[in-house]
Order: sequence, then structure tokens, then C-alpha cells
Amino acid sequence: MTDTTIRTYEGETEEEKTTEQAGEKEQCPECGGRLISDTEHAETVCDDCGLVVEEDEIDRGPEWRAFDAAEKDEKSRVGAPTTKMMHDQGLSTNIGWQDKDAYGRALSSRQRQKMQRLRTWNERFRTRDSKERNLKQALGEIDRMASALGLPENVRETASVIYRRALEEDLLPGRSIEGVATASLYAAARQAGTPRSLDEISAVSRVEKMELTRTYRYIIRELGLEVKPADPEHYVPRFVSDLDLSDETERMARELLESARQEGVHSGKSPVGLAAAAVYAAALLTNEKVTQNDVSEVASISEVTIRNRYKELLEASDTAAPA
Repeated sequence: MTDTTIRTYEGETEEEKTTEQAGEKEQCPECGGRLISDTEHAETVCDDCGLVVEEDEIDRGPEWRAFDAAEKDEKSRVGAPTTKMMHDQGLSTNIGWQDKDAYGRALSSRQRQKMQRLRTWNERFRTRDSKERNLKQALGEIDRMASALGLPENVRETASVIYRRALEEDLLPGRSIEGVATASLYAAARQAGTPRSLDEISAVSRVEKMELTRTYRYIIRELGLEVKPADPEHYVPRFVSDLDLSDETERMARELLESARQEGVHSGKSPVGLAAAAVYAAALLTNEKVTQNDVSEVASISEVTIRNRYKELLEASDTAAPA
């Protein structure tokens, strides 16, 4: 057997040289003491004399902290976190649409054909049956409508969970995928305290308003969801922002709605109409220029409703005001 040991020009082997260098790194160059790693300050220091041997070290640990084994297991992960907003919870592989390699160079014609074929088969494998294809289409609709309405991610997640429950409990037969998806998003927005009116929802949906309301009532009843009546105050910040009004106007609108609640004006009235009327009345009281037509376009309600409601709000405010 031949000896494969590599000798350096100094007469020592590579293994001996590596061992010697490792030993030097483990010892303090000043006193020969033991070196320890201070992760809190990203430094390597001598345990005896306190000499800082290395500083500004790269922290290769996770960005989160855990204080017990259970919390560590819960937070530990590989790859992106799972999400209910994707039919496979984000666990599958996506092949990018760009026909470029890792260095940004364009692929050849043969490679482009191969990648296109791989994308086709990848899409087929991601949806194994009709139930998954149904879920993929519905979650895509929810994401599209939520983006158009400017709803936050937590609303999209909640809507996805509601739709998954409806699918598991076999509530879709006889109803369209778009209708159940829209009803799920409407319910999720109300539960999260960021409601949108039926007119706003139906404007971005592919179903009629009548079908939306019918499906919404059915989903709420069958799933036992607890959805409180919409509070007019939840609409006020969005209306004020869209109309570019001041914080004083928003505060005044909230006060008008609170006075109306005390006087029982809210009962049987549309929360969107009350919120729009409160914003219009508050703008008048704070001397800000806004027309009924401007508020009507933002709130998607008629000017007649605004005129009727804002008079009721002002009367309720005068009644509730202390003498």
C-alpha cells in the first residue's frame, strides 16, 4: 500500500499543521488561556485574562429566542412558514416563470421547452383531485378580492379558514365557488373589525349581491360563526382617510355616532349610511370642505341617505348634549 500522506516543504504533514493551527485558535495568544465564545456580544475572549481575540462575529443562529424546549420545537422551522392562504399550505415547490438560470443568463430553446414541461407537470401534481382544484381556485379568488379591497393578511387567513371549513362540511353543493369564497371574505372582514359594505364586496366579486347575501347567511348559520353587527365607527377611519379629512373631523364623527347610540338612532339603520352621514356632519362642524357627492362616492351610498341620516345625527347630538 502506498503512503498518501502529503508532506510540506518544512517536513510536517498537512494533518499535523491543521491540528497545530486549531490548537493555536483554542488558546489565548497572550497568556495561553482557554478561549470562550461570548454570543451576546459576538466576541471570542480569553477566559483568564479577558483579551478579546475576535469581535463582530456572524451570528449563525435563528432570529427568534426560545426559553424552553416546547417553545423551541414550536418555533423551529425550515423554509417559509405554512399558511392557510394556499391550498397546499405553502409546502409544495414553485417553478419560476422566468426562463433564466441561477446567474441570470437566458436558457436555450431546448431548456425552455423542458422547463415549460416541468411547470405543467408541477401544476398537475400540486392539485391531486377535484377538491384541491376547488380549494386552489377559491383561495385565489379570496386573495384577488382582498387585494382589491385593501384588506390585511389576517383577514385573508381567516377567510381561507372559513372556506376550508365550508368545504370540509360539504356546504358547497348547489352553490358557486366564487359565492362561498366571497361570503367567507365578507364574514372574515366583519370578524376582524375591518368590515366592507355589501356593495363594495359585490363590486369586486364575480357574483351578484343577492347570491352573496343568501350564501353569507347560509355559511354563518351552518358553521355557527359569531359575527357581531357591524359598528358604524369601524367605517369612519377609512372614509376620513379617503376624503383626506383631519383627525379632528374623525373625532367629531365618533362623538356624533356615540350620541346617536345613546339615543337609539342606530337601531334598524345601515351602519355604512350612519358612518357616512357622521363624517359629512363632522366635516360641516369643523368647517372642512366636503360635499355630499364626495362622501356618497367614497361610501357607495346615495346622497338621500346621507341627508336623512346626518339630520338625525345632529338632532341626537343636540338631545344628548348636557344643558
